[in-house]
Amino acid sequence: MRPRTAAAVTAVVLGSAGLAVPLLVRAGTTAPRKPAAAEVAGPIDGDVHTISLRTTGTKAIAPAQSTSSFSLLGVVWDRPGTRLKGTVKVRTRSATTGTWSAWRPVTVADDDVPDGAGRERSRQGTTAPLWVGPSNGVDVRVTGHRRLPAGLRAVLIDPGTRRRRPARTGGRHPAHAAGHQGVRVALAADSGSPDPSAPPADSPSAAPTASTSVSPPQSPAPTTGPSDSPLPSASASPTPRAGTAPRPTIVSRAQWGADESLVAAPNAYADKVKAVFVHHTDTGNDYSCADSAAVVRSIFLYHVKTNGWNDVGYNFLVDKCGTLFEGRSGGVDRPVIGAHAYGFNTDSAGVAVLGTFTNVAPPQAALDTVAKVAAWKLGLDGGDPTGSTTLTEGVKDGNFTYGSQVPFKTISGHRDANSTACPGLLYDKLSAIRTAAEQWTTPADLTAVSLTGATKVNTTYYTKGAVTLGWHPAAVTGYQLLDNGTAIARPAPSATSVTATLRPGTHQLQVIADNIDGTTAKSSAFSVVADATKPVFNNSAALSLRTGTVSSTKIPVSLKWKATDDRLPRSVKATAPSAVTFAPTTTAWSAYAKPATSTAWSLTATDAAGNTATSSVTRTASLRSDSSSSRTGTWKTTTNSHYLGGTGIYSSAKGATASWTVTARSVALIDKRATSSGKYYVYVDGTYAATVDTRASSSLYRQIQWTRTWSSSSRHTIKIKVAGTSGRPTIALDGLAYIG
Repeated sequence: MRPRTAAAVTAVVLGSAGLAVPLLVRAGTTAPRKPAAAEVAGPIDGDVHTISLRTTGTKAIAPAQSTSSFSLLGVVWDRPGTRLKGTVKVRTRSATTGTWSAWRPVTVADDDVPDGAGRERSRQGTTAPLWVGPSNGVDVRVTGHRRLPAGLRAVLIDPGTRRRRPARTGGRHPAHAAGHQGVRVALAADSGSPDPSAPPADSPSAAPTASTSVSPPQSPAPTTGPSDSPLPSASASPTPRAGTAPRPTIVSRAQWGADESLVAAPNAYADKVKAVFVHHTDTGNDYSCADSAAVVRSIFLYHVKTNGWNDVGYNFLVDKCGTLFEGRSGGVDRPVIGAHAYGFNTDSAGVAVLGTFTNVAPPQAALDTVAKVAAWKLGLDGGDPTGSTTLTEGVKDGNFTYGSQVPFKTISGHRDANSTACPGLLYDKLSAIRTAAEQWTTPADLTAVSLTGATKVNTTYYTKGAVTLGWHPAAVTGYQLLDNGTAIARPAPSATSVTATLRPGTHQLQVIADNIDGTTAKSSAFSVVADATKPVFNNSAALSLRTGTVSSTKIPVSLKWKATDDRLPRSVKATAPSAVTFAPTTTAWSAYAKPATSTAWSLTATDAAGNTATSSVTRTASLRSDSSSSRTGTWKTTTNSHYLGGTGIYSSAKGATASWTVTARSVALIDKRATSSGKYYVYVDGTYAATVDTRASSSLYRQIQWTRTWSSSSRHTIKIKVAGTSGRPTIALDGLAYIG
């Protein structure tokens, strides 16, 4: 068994982006991003440069120096299969800022390798590659635990930025070049490579697509395994098969700019894909998702030009935003033999997440995509994402006995096959990935479709216009959203939701799924009222004085209004000076105002759809003392802490008067009530207004019994006259309250 050191591995995740739907509807899943569309005219030219390291005993260096442009690097040595026992660290100079980075480690072991079949053998020993971003300077330090291998070199990969028109018969294998030449593809994250077996675009079960990709050659010459291999020879390209899970969105090789002229021969095929191995690329996490295609190209160049492989080793690659990229050529829906799990590349597919997850948790978007592509890939051959399978050990220096049947979970980590730490912390997520993948192989169950963006009242939903219907992942060929029986959206098979913006009116919404097994699932119909009309305050907020007890810190007031809605009023809420929620039919709020303080009183009316209207008023409530009144007849003063200010006035003289003149829109008289108290008459601007009886079963101070309110503020005189009630002639006053 050849020696192996542990290497961290990252899982690849595929995220389906939202499906663009014309006019008022869009549908999709949780898509992390949508890069702008770009025309694809041909492969993107990249370049590879090599710098020799100066070795002295157990140390080797390439001192800080300027270089041509590069974005990914690795360290290689002469003898493939020989391990570099030590550490590698690098620092690089940014081509943008000109500053040097901190020292970064490079993973020494690279366990993603072919099985050594035929021509595809590693030409040299290599570390894992490290993405450093656009750079033009490098400094390399290698420290060995023992003597270092000969021929240490730093390899600098420039992924390129410019596309070129592919030659009519590009490269050493014309069939590959012919399969991709002259392609013009709109690159968008929400557009997948079309399935050759998928229905036409105008079919009810076909999801709209904004891009086109090219199918690989249909019948490349087969590549056979080594003569001493216990495995059967790889077969010619199998015919695409219908699967048990929907095909995820995939960025094709043409879209990410693969130079097909570098692929020397058609890749080999196995009989089927029985297992999916999850990896991380160990290339670091310092990349943006806009750089993902460049990272994929760099890995492709490293595997082909540096390692000497026929093609990129992984069958699929996933970035941290969940975008899925086609890896090794030969057809994403075919059992292409990759170079990712030494000894077990036959009958398996490798899915690698871009990044290093040794000590960093993988993002959920990547996990979601890994589940989707694993479910689809296994489903093409009837595999169960939560099941087990056996693979044959195909090399003599692997982890298991050559030719033995080794059990694996159908979704396994790289470390299950080889002596490696790959896929790092992603390994702990494999159980959740298997469970999620299983959902993608299960026919749709639309009995629990959810509707959000609306308020449910009894059995009807009310919305301002946009609603989202969501469901669990399922094995379908497509969905439809019906509005009053007419299809208004056709979400992609990988969608788990659809958002519709509804025109005003009443709608019956229903989701229909066409299962892969030929059956149809339907949700219940949702009754939805789309209402964009705001409630109306027929009577705006108005503040007036009310009956009650006055104190030096609060005056009883009433805020009144009237709000209506053309559909269904939901509530009225006071937002100032305090928060209170009222029933939609409520038209008044009994509250208190702080004396001599300007206060805003604000209301918000809301209907069932969530439309709102507001009304507010700012007013000041004040007090005038009893001593400030103008009086006639006999009045006396009493001192008592129960009165405002500690004093009050009283009179038993029939016809005695007290009056106040104020500018106000609401006024109220403040008096004392008691068992022996009598009556008084109220005059407003000289006109009789009311008779007030102050008799009560017990003594009550600072009472408001009489109020008067006008539509606007104006100057008024309020006068009271002692009635001289028989047996209880005395009345007591405590002042006047008013709102200006």
